[in-house]
Amino acid sequence: MIDTLDDLDVEGTTIGVRVDVNSPIDDGSLADDARLRAHVDTLSELLERGGRVAVLAHQGRPGGDEFVSLESHADRLAELLDRPVDYVDATFTEAAREAVRSLENGECLVLENTRFYSEEYMEFDPERAARTHLVEGLAPVLDAYVNDAFAAAHRSQPSLVGFPTVLPGYAGRVMEAELDVLGSIEETPEPRVYVIGGAKVSDSIDVAWSVLEKGLADHVLTAGVVGNVFLIADGVDLGDASSDFIYDQGYWDEIDRATDLLDAYGDRIALPRDVAVERDGSRKEIGVNALPPQETEAAMDVGDSTLTYYQRILSDAGTVILNGPAGVFEDDLFERGTRELYEAATAVPTSIVGGGDTAAALRRLGVEGFTHVSTGGGAALRMLTAESLPAVTALETDTENGGTDD
Repeated sequence: MIDTLDDLDVEGTTIGVRVDVNSPIDDGSLADDARLRAHVDTLSELLERGGRVAVLAHQGRPGGDEFVSLESHADRLAELLDRPVDYVDATFTEAAREAVRSLENGECLVLENTRFYSEEYMEFDPERAARTHLVEGLAPVLDAYVNDAFAAAHRSQPSLVGFPTVLPGYAGRVMEAELDVLGSIEETPEPRVYVIGGAKVSDSIDVAWSVLEKGLADHVLTAGVVGNVFLIADGVDLGDASSDFIYDQGYWDEIDRATDLLDAYGDRIALPRDVAVERDGSRKEIGVNALPPQETEAAMDVGDSTLTYYQRILSDAGTVILNGPAGVFEDDLFERGTRELYEAATAVPTSIVGGGDTAAALRRLGVEGFTHVSTGGGAALRMLTAESLPAVTALETDTENGGTDD
């Protein structure tokens, strides 16, 4: 068990809250606030209960265009929370500590991007993470630590695993909801259907192996680049353009894994029956038996025959878990497969979206009505394959060691 906000005596308590607001950046400013909005309930609750909140988060990677300060994030949080939110351009220095000490009940500040410090893009075991400058510098002015950053829970960086070693640790509302849903997949209604698409081929095959071996999946539907890999594994000639892309992306070895998976569980794995390519500026659908396409044509989406086939399977499902889009949904010519597959999934009694690219596709296409949309990509995949998440383990260990504020 992990302690949650229900176990935390909030009023007058200074709380470090780790969130995941890693967002698209355009010209140095936020281009999408979806990840900030996800944490509003946790932050609002803590502030309304009289907490003194210091927000910790990362943004981008060193050297990238999205590696920026959190000043614009603080400004947007102030709008979302409808209260002042200070920004501090430090994280664990004396200036940062003084700003945290100065907080009053119901006040909030955002500390600087944790990845501005080299320790934070390294991974440590919790005990070593607790001895980093970040944790040793900031923990003395905090009374408790809340982790709401499920999307980063598969990492073992200091801000995620170090603080629960030295402070009472709690799961925020996002973290709590994600663990409740993704941690109890085996209890969801059957038949259970997994849709694996997108371009994360290795991760998707890991998920398929895991859920099929454990008997968690009655059907696995393949699409996107993942579906193309399975088609090649099944002996289909997708043509040079698709094959070259798979090779260039380093996925060629995954074809053998897909072949093994088909040999072991082929009766539960559904493959596309047709694909869509671009021909003379238009969408052209080609049945699998009529492949390969013309030399420069790549499979960019599933076609209508595949959609009809998959929709029939989904119509009998009790639960659907979506991981990845069905095609290049960013292109108007090839959004149909993703849109119609997702819309069919919303009619399933329990519908779970695995986060990452899938959630991005939902936002772009405006598809709503799912039971649960995860905030995590890699973290959700890890949970679906029953792998431990370092940040969650750190909270569990804290609870086992009696790390509460009572």
